Amino acid sequence: MKTIVMLGTGMDTMGGIASVVRVYEEAGMLRRFGVRYLATHCDGSKWRKLRVMLAAYAAFCWMLLRGRVGLMHVHLASRASFWRKSGFFLLAFAARVPAILHLHGAEFARFYGEECGPWRKRFVRFIFDRSARVVVLSEAWRCWVQGMSSNPHVEAIYNPVLLPAASAWEERRRGAVLSLGRLGRRKGSYDLLQAAARIAPQVSGLELRLGGDGELDAVRERAAQLGLAGQLNLLGWVGAEGRRQQLALASLYALPSYNEGLPMSVLEAMAAGLPVLATPVGGIPEAVADGVEGFLVAPGDVEALAARLAQLLEDDALARRMGEAARRKVESTFCSDAVLPRVERLYRELGFMPQ
Repeated sequence: MKTIVMLGTGMDTMGGIASVVRVYEEAGMLRRFGVRYLATHCDGSKWRKLRVMLAAYAAFCWMLLRGRVGLMHVHLASRASFWRKSGFFLLAFAARVPAILHLHGAEFARFYGEECGPWRKRFVRFIFDRSARVVVLSEAWRCWVQGMSSNPHVEAIYNPVLLPAASAWEERRRGAVLSLGRLGRRKGSYDLLQAAARIAPQVSGLELRLGGDGELDAVRERAAQLGLAGQLNLLGWVGAEGRRQQLALASLYALPSYNEGLPMSVLEAMAAGLPVLATPVGGIPEAVADGVEGFLVAPGDVEALAARLAQLLEDDALARRMGEAARRKVESTFCSDAVLPRVERLYRELGFMPQ
């Protein structure tokens, strides 16, 4: 009996792909379609990562040889993620197994346009062109892929998020600003610190709660330089339960990124009823309408970021209204019940029905 093989990073790892796949699992989609999940990547040493990748290749080749693979669904990003998984596409193409390429990489356009030479670009296009379906996270990314690839089957399917129980606004900590992700320039971590330093004298109870790995020492040092050491709380990497607790505690979610796909952290914040302060990059403008579910400012515009940060922290009624609008947006557009049927439709189109 042929099965669907899904490939991606381990479900217990950091990052957006793991978060998406966990939603698939918790919502029961993997079980309904009998999906076999193979982890191609993990956190840890390079040798542990190599063992996990080789084990995935061995398992996939064995299933191909036995004629057990009917469809391959690959979650990938840029750079190492793409090269690591490109071999699976070549094996699937050789075995005439249809493949779904599910693109998550926030910097894939930069990777393709600036870091790949002519031959690598040709190889990237070959993988995209030969895939049975290409799934991207937003209409903006769909337009980019259609300009790069000749594949006529490119679909924008948003990341799904589970809808938690509503939290009482009165129980949130006034002044607590939450941001989750790999700390560094791309996520706008230093811009957020500068903006917070500008408004710290006027906003009582200001606290930056930053969760994630990345440039922790540099962020801590920059906060001290700006006089924010007392207002900075570095949470480290926050797991699923920890994220729920942090989202129930904060009064604002901020992610002033320079590049994004469709960040799960933004969707989770909206589902938790938080207003979002972000930048109009990737799929974020399709989730957050400026002035409705939160505010959008240009990447690197620290002055505008500071002004909107102060506005949301000082106007409790506005923040609450935007948070309620954000939750409604998730209910209608981004919750698992709204998104997963579109993924399941792809499976049906490619010959697989629920078991």
